[in-house]
Amino acid sequence: MSDRWWEKRRKDRRPWFDIFHEFDRIEKMMDEMMRQTFRSSRSPFETSKKGKSFRPHVYGFSISVGPDRRPKIRKFGNVQRSRYDPRIKEQREPLVDVLDEEEGVAVVAELPGVEKEDISLQASEGRLTISVDNPQRKYHKELSLPEEVDHKPVKTSYKNGVLEVRFKKKGKGEKIRIQ
Repeated sequence: MSDRWWEKRRKDRRPWFDIFHEFDRIEKMMDEMMRQTFRSSRSPFETSKKGKSFRPHVYGFSISVGPDRRPKIRKFGNVQRSRYDPRIKEQREPLVDVLDEEEGVAVVAELPGVEKEDISLQASEGRLTISVDNPQRKYHKELSLPEEVDHKPVKTSYKNGVLEVRFKKKGKGEKIRIQ
């Protein structure tokens, strides 16, 4: 080692390894990384050059116990897993519950921030599609119903952001009484 290096260290009166100096260096490095990260990000409602608006990222899940006593995990939101990075969809997937009852099937969906007139329902014997397409909110969900049902709902209601649709199960045949 050269004598100049040693003299410089002596003047600074620091040991070879000053832990506080290292912490300061790491903190400055992290500050610069954060500054660069947030400099390139956009506001959730900012518009890009192509005219697309960036919406908030929504992701969540709900856990419940089914009739078979096994947990059921349902995901909702507009974030989907992909191979490398999360993929953000324009339409959100609402939180939906499908209840298999004796007389029929009930579907309960959370659609906050929309008007009743904006909700579109399409039903077939074993499927239900819920969609909303307005400038503020976009929802889309396709469901498989647990049993075949009449495609016309018995009752629909929308109150405080909660949509409830009830279907009557299709008859599997009637019992014939012998006289």
